[in-house]
Amino acid sequence: MSGHILIIEDDPPSLALAQYLLHCAGHRTAAACDGPRGVEAALRDAPDLILCDLQLPHLNGFEVLARLRADRRWRRVPLIAVTASSMIGDREKVLKSGFDGYISKPIVPEAFVDQIESYLAAAISAPP
Repeated sequence: MSGHILIIEDDPPSLALAQYLLHCAGHRTAAACDGPRGVEAALRDAPDLILCDLQLPHLNGFEVLARLRADRRWRRVPLIAVTASSMIGDREKVLKSGFDGYISKPIVPEAFVDQIESYLAAAISAPP
């Protein structure tokens, strides 16, 4: 099962690692380096899954989530927060805000693709 994954990430090394791991597993990726470009890419490209950093320039991850959820043109897909925010309660806050999942940074390369593919499998098997 391969998918088209949009990665909204402003840290070049983090982006490069995520893309590398996903490409090696057979997935296609697109990237956006800030919130507004991420929203634009999500609406334009209709990815199967979106990975979104929370600390982004111009619009943070929560604002990206709000903009996408408010736009009628958006095809609902899983939106996964990938963040260095790992204080007690952060995971619950992220999920309660409407993200479909949470992955903490630094990502664990050995587990990352399996984590993403579990979200992707659920998205692909869900009815439209």
